[in-house]
Amino acid sequence: MSPAVFSHGDLRLYLLSLLAEAPQHGYGIIQSLTDRTGGTYTPSAGTIYPRLAKLEEEGLVSKTVDGRTTIYAITDAGRAELASREGDLAGIEAGLTDSVRLIANEVRQSVQEAMKSLRADLASAEHDERSAAKSRPRAASDDARIISREELHRADAVVNAFRARVRTDLRTHVAKGGSLPASVVSELEDGLDAAAHAVTRALDTLRPGH
Repeated sequence: MSPAVFSHGDLRLYLLSLLAEAPQHGYGIIQSLTDRTGGTYTPSAGTIYPRLAKLEEEGLVSKTVDGRTTIYAITDAGRAELASREGDLAGIEAGLTDSVRLIANEVRQSVQEAMKSLRADLASAEHDERSAAKSRPRAASDDARIISREELHRADAVVNAFRARVRTDLRTHVAKGGSLPASVVSELEDGLDAAAHAVTRALDTLRPGH
């Protein structure tokens, strides 16, 4: 079971700190929490809106309705509450970083276990395939088919491992407060696109008639 991201009562104070930066609508608050935890925590509307309503009842938050959108903003009383609990907020920030790190480690461990299981499955499938091949007359096409199937499994494992590694590294980086410029994402996109084209070109040269 994953560790709790916020202890009892901490989310209430953290919501005030988010609204102190800028007024937001409910979805924006949920998205901010998701971004600041590197995607490891996405609260439901049923978690956020009752707390916002309670903060409004206490006079710490106000809301205005713009068409179909409700915007929440911190009040002077809310800022005073936040200032009086500055030390508590610092502790929440530190705890949040630790929680996100634990969750990221769990994700990494889960990926490693999945890869271990995948390798075991591939080894078992390879053994079964070789056993079946021994029971029938072998032809060059059979050998080629077996090798192709094994290499396809290997390629799948490589792609999945790369995706898991990069995703975990990105989320952990953002969770620790690191920035993620658009240029980095564009560079990743270009690199993956170039790799995909290289694979396509290589496969084209292996097709009959080339």
